[in-house]
Formats: sequence, structure tokens, C-alpha cells
Amino acid sequence: MINIRDPIHGTLSLSTREIRLVDSQPFQRLRNVKQLGFADLAFPGATHTRYSHSLGAMHVATRLFDVLFPERQESRNHANRPQLAAEDRARFRQAVRLAVLFHDVGHAPLSHTTEMIMPNVSALQIPRATGADRQATHEDYTLKLILDSEVSRLVTQHFGDDGITPQDVADLIEPETRARARWLSGGLDYGPVLHQLVSSELDADRMDYLQRDSFYSGVNYGKFDADWLIQNVVPTQSDSRVHLGVAARAIFSFEDFLLSRYHMFLTVYYHHTPVCFAEMLARYFLDAPGEYALPADVEQYVQHDDTVLWMALRSSKSRWAERIRSRRGFKVLKDDPRYQGNGGGELARKLQEHGIDAMEHTSKGVLSKYFLKADVAPIYVVEENGQTTPVEQYTPLYKRYSEAVRVHRLYVDPARADEAQRILAAG
Repeated sequence: MINIRDPIHGTLSLSTREIRLVDSQPFQRLRNVKQLGFADLAFPGATHTRYSHSLGAMHVATRLFDVLFPERQESRNHANRPQLAAEDRARFRQAVRLAVLFHDVGHAPLSHTTEMIMPNVSALQIPRATGADRQATHEDYTLKLILDSEVSRLVTQHFGDDGITPQDVADLIEPETRARARWLSGGLDYGPVLHQLVSSELDADRMDYLQRDSFYSGVNYGKFDADWLIQNVVPTQSDSRVHLGVAARAIFSFEDFLLSRYHMFLTVYYHHTPVCFAEMLARYFLDAPGEYALPADVEQYVQHDDTVLWMALRSSKSRWAERIRSRRGFKVLKDDPRYQGNGGGELARKLQEHGIDAMEHTSKGVLSKYFLKADVAPIYVVEENGQTTPVEQYTPLYKRYSEAVRVHRLYVDPARADEAQRILAAG
């Protein structure tokens, strides 16, 4: 085993085989992809990367797995839990580690900030059906890299003898029903709970990035009792499928986890400064079309990181690129953190009629994916007597976070902010 020091979790342990994958170019690229895009313009410490987050998330996923399925189940508390055969446990555990390790490998420069210029998903030629004519996302690039790149070859080379395929890793990130047989053990389907460790309302991804983002941003909002929450996850069986559960005694920790995410959205992820610069970057892409583009070919795509984007911005003659590189953002004239409108841009158009540069932007994020999809595996609250209740029925606080966070802002050229204010006040 090889140990890596991490400021959030202490020591992260990886096998020599896993290090071979970490050393691959697609994963090493994440060293130069900031986790929070432009956030360091408001929070100077927030320069951490997708690289460190991915390693940390893998560590959290392993802790969760080992609590759910301990190597030895001797106590009475574990007597009624699903029992994994040793060989299946080892394969499932390793597959989860690899899925979480690579869950963000497809992120573009500055993370979500440049997703707006990704090509059509059909151009990626992902070797499994997508069935959609739409713009690609970082998840699509992640699947392509896992299934058809250096990553897939390394997974096959180093973990094929363990019965793990690139398709298995991809399936835990983006499940396919046809792959369900891969996660059967003792007549039970463990696919739902394994996927939930990678992507759910209580996944390793969120449990790492909330702690990591709050630490590097210098805020307290992303902190929650991670140790207690991890210690109280339990597997629950519904028919022949195994899902993720949380012991009722830890429900307050789960609610605190939800609150932490909500407050991080409002204070960090939707802070007015990074949102402003992301909007100016969008204006740059429109102002200088084709000057910077993300290729569909993944061998070329892995050459793109924050450094390449910044080189394009520094050499550009676009006024938006110049504003970004000189850190000359617009001033916030109106800020509504509980916006209920449609974001039509009427105020910005009114100011532009007077020759004043203005931008209107609505930041919208859904805190709970659970209420969006009918096929999302449920999370259960498990009481001392073994009774299980879907989490949305157990805690009213959970349902509240099914609603979208909508923050609407009007930005103007600082040099004409006073004039803009007078125009708007005059009606």
C-alpha cells in the first residue's frame, strides 16, 4: 500500500495497482482543474483541484463500504444484514473505489464553468447507447474516458483478473439495467447501494467536497459530523435489492449534512464574484467563437486543463477575455437570493438601451436529485427495531431541499453603476 497525506482525511491508502491508474494522463490532468472554477477570486484559498477531491472521495467511499459490509459480521447488530460472500465483497469494494476515483475524470477546465461549450454528445461516440441529441456533459466525457481510452486499458490490465471491467466502473457511475447481474450475490442485487455510494443524496462525492470546499474556502458552512454519519449507514433490503440506509439515531447528522450543502450553495458556489466571472467567460465564448473549443476526441480532450484555457484568455483580444485576465468584474446592482421570476433579462436590456453594459443571471441548482427521477434508488431511515421508512417521509427537512435554489443578480459596468441605479429607480 502507498499512503498519501490529505488535509481533510489524514492518510489515504492506495494499492500499487491503483497508483498505476492515478498516474495515467487523464487522471493527472485533474491536478490542473480547479474544483471551484473562479471561486478563488472571492475565496483566495479555494485553489484545490479535482485531483485531490477524487482521491478524498475514494477514501470516503471505502469507509462507507466497510461500515455497510464489514469483513467480519459477528455482532448481533449485523445479524440481519445482507451477507456478502468474501469474493464478491472484494470485487464490489474495489469496483466502488475505482468508480469514485474516476467519477470526475471528465471535468473540463475550471470544472463546470466551461461545460457550456461542450460538443454534441453524439460526437463523443460513447461505446454504449445514450439515446439523446443533446450537448455533452462532463459525465459523458467521464464515461468515454472510462470505456474507451487509456483508463479503460489500465483497468482491464490491472483489475481484469479480479473480474472488474471498465463497463463495471462505468455502471456504478451511470447504471444500466442490463448490467444488474454483475452485482448479484447470494440472490440479492447490490447494484443500487453500490451506485448510491458513488452518486446519491448521501454519497462519497458530496461527503468529501463539502468538507474540502469549506476548508479551502475558509468558511464553516460545509462542516457536518461526517464520522457519526459514516458510522451509521446501514444496508437495507427491499424485495431482492439492497439499498442505502441510515440509522435513525444519526438523522440529525443527515439533516445537518443537507443544511451544509444548502449553505455552501448560497455562500460559496453561488457567490456573486465567481458567478460574474463565469458569465463573462460565457460572453467571451460568444464574442470570440471558436477561439477556444473543447474537442470531442478524448485523446485531445485530456490535453485541456485550466492552464490551456488561461493561455487562450491571455492571448485573446476579446474585451471579455481582457476583463477576466485583469480581474475586472462587474458590480452587483441587484441581488435576490430567493428569486421566483423567470430571469427574462428585462433590467439588463433596459440599461443596454442607455448604452450601459449589464448582465442578468440566475443561478439555479437543485439540492435534492431524489425528487427529480422516478427511478432513483431510495434511501431509508432504519430504526432500532429494524423498521424502515423512506427518508423523505421520515424528515420534513429533507423534502424542503427538493426545491431549487434560485439566486438572481443584475451586474453592471462599475464605471456606470450610479447612472444605472438612477435609470432603474426612475422606472
